[in-house]
Amino acid sequence: MEKQYKKVLTIAGSDSGGGAGIQADIKTISACGCYAMSAITAITAQNTMGVIDVHPVPSKIVSSQISAVLDDIGSDAIKIGMLHSSEIIETVKNTLQKYNIKNIVLDPVMVATSGDKLIQDEAIETLKQELIPITRVITPNIPEADILLDKKIQSQKDLPSIAKELSNNRRVSVFLKAGHLTDDKIIDVFYNAEDDNILELASKRVYTKNTHGTGCTLSSAIASFIALGLSLNDAVRNANDYIHRAIKSGADYTTGKGHGPVYHFYKFWT
Repeated sequence: MEKQYKKVLTIAGSDSGGGAGIQADIKTISACGCYAMSAITAITAQNTMGVIDVHPVPSKIVSSQISAVLDDIGSDAIKIGMLHSSEIIETVKNTLQKYNIKNIVLDPVMVATSGDKLIQDEAIETLKQELIPITRVITPNIPEADILLDKKIQSQKDLPSIAKELSNNRRVSVFLKAGHLTDDKIIDVFYNAEDDNILELASKRVYTKNTHGTGCTLSSAIASFIALGLSLNDAVRNANDYIHRAIKSGADYTTGKGHGPVYHFYKFWT
């Protein structure tokens, strides 16, 4: 019998420091049991201290990368990360619409862990109007939700209603990450638009500076577990468990002088 890997394509920016972006995505997808492929949207010069420079990849090359993968190999799920400009966002949308892939997970990357902005201001509206409506799941953190809704989120109790508000009239499921709040107990909220239910995922906060690439890692894990055939709720539960274990396992390591990465391969080597 012919064997097939479960495949995940990540469309995102490259992180030269290896903790976030395409590099974190490939590590996560591999650790979660899928075959990773990539389309690079931007080359960043960054490390644990911050983003030094960003060089966008021409939109034609972004489209060609996506088509080259999907025309030949195909994909069971797609994770989308850093899209620097309106032109790139529109290119990704237009290219993906040529293919019948419904399992799209969008991490609306806007600001790096270091605080550096990763998206042009005019691209935010394009992301909201063009790309979010064709995705299955979006995974904003608190600052990203603030930007998408143009309001300030201040309390854990507001997250369920905020998640629903982000759901594009209940057409897109939303994993709203609570890590930027200050509570010792983190309660991430997943609004499943497909059954109109809220899933709360509680965990104890891990106090560590090694949080670079957590958003990339979570969204890639969700895409991977969807590709493996799990239900949406189970994919989210498994991905949430994976990211928290990766943070906890990597908490005491030192990588660079700033925000280090999570421990993507904690299951396999120490």
